[in-house]
Amino acid sequence: MNLPTQPYKGARDFYPSDQAKRNYMFDVMKRVVRSFGYEQYDAPLIEPIEIYQAKSGEEIVNEQTYTFIDRGDRKVAIRPEMTPSVSRMVAAKRQELSYPLRWFSIPNLWRYERPQRGRFREHWQLNVDLFGVSNIAAELELIMIADSIFKAYGAQESMYAIRINHRELLDEIFLNKLKMSPEQAVSLSHLIDRRAKLSHSQFLDLLDRILTPLQKENGIAEELLSLFDANSIDQLPKDLLELKPVKDIQALITACNTQNINNISFDISLVRGFDYYSGIVFELYDSDPENNRSMIGGGRYDGLVGLFGVDPLPTVGFGMGDATLTNFLENHHLMPELSNVVAVYVAPIGGDDSLSEANKVASLLRQSNINVAVDISGRKLGDQIKTAQKKAIKYVLIIGSKEIETQKYTLRDLDKSSEATLTLKQLIDKFS
Repeated sequence: MNLPTQPYKGARDFYPSDQAKRNYMFDVMKRVVRSFGYEQYDAPLIEPIEIYQAKSGEEIVNEQTYTFIDRGDRKVAIRPEMTPSVSRMVAAKRQELSYPLRWFSIPNLWRYERPQRGRFREHWQLNVDLFGVSNIAAELELIMIADSIFKAYGAQESMYAIRINHRELLDEIFLNKLKMSPEQAVSLSHLIDRRAKLSHSQFLDLLDRILTPLQKENGIAEELLSLFDANSIDQLPKDLLELKPVKDIQALITACNTQNINNISFDISLVRGFDYYSGIVFELYDSDPENNRSMIGGGRYDGLVGLFGVDPLPTVGFGMGDATLTNFLENHHLMPELSNVVAVYVAPIGGDDSLSEANKVASLLRQSNINVAVDISGRKLGDQIKTAQKKAIKYVLIIGSKEIETQKYTLRDLDKSSEATLTLKQLIDKFS
């Protein structure tokens, strides 16, 4: 029986060229978030299922989470998201940590969902979280970070849009204005979060199942649809305009504008599917109609740390997946040409003495932080050069008996088809 060569469904192999792209994306992320003062952390891949059952949401836990019983008869899960883990970690040292606390991570996550373009069962996600700030300065900082990351990739504001909403505004609409029960409000939030994935008739059918006969008779469905047709804050009913959540949204948009973030707008249909969100929520969308989907999602979740038996802690965070980002960079032609990290390919010719000299020279070059690969195959020079070309390595350093004797080495530039004879010091100066 032949073993399969393909990875598990919904997971990906990263060959060196793929890994180079991922390294580039992660390096930019790390550079930007560290420039804002954030520190990197990590957590286990496996967690007790309870930390997701508490607030992640029914769909995530029941339909998308990989769970199993371990050898100690404990029900555990492969992490579908990072927010419960970082909340657990902060709760464990609640009194020891200094606030505001700025942390980030780039974990791999698993969700059992249908693989499609930009969505896999395993993916990597930048998580950025700010603990200990209760006002919108925290949301502003997170949106500034998200905006700075995309600008660091070379993106223009026209390429992406930032949308914001407030969960308390939705609660006000569902519970007070439309007189729904808390259970109906949760169900309706989940339905609205899925609205873009449903046809209009499917949405109406599912909405009909949530409402009671009396609510249908009172025209709640029509009132709800009218509210969710609002394209700006000004189109909301006057009784909603005086609410604090609406004023917070307006203040945040103004604050973003003062920081030259002008592609931000109010979106009443933005919910975010996790039950732990408690305040402002936001998403960043690709403006390309071929990839018009959310690439960053986040918001305020003040109550999650408190679920671990400590005092609650105001928190804002966001997540940014690698797959949708890759599509964005490639669609907008922002993914750079990434060269091989090997600067010099050393080709020894003429036996053991040449290989020994090649290893010695390579070691000295590496001491100067120059990446060097030595061909140890014993093949002819032409074959060694072909290998360097296939690996997209620009320079081949040829070492034979003449080079050993003179201590001057032949450096061939494969792009220009030219050669130079250089001493070891000259080689180090060239590549340093």
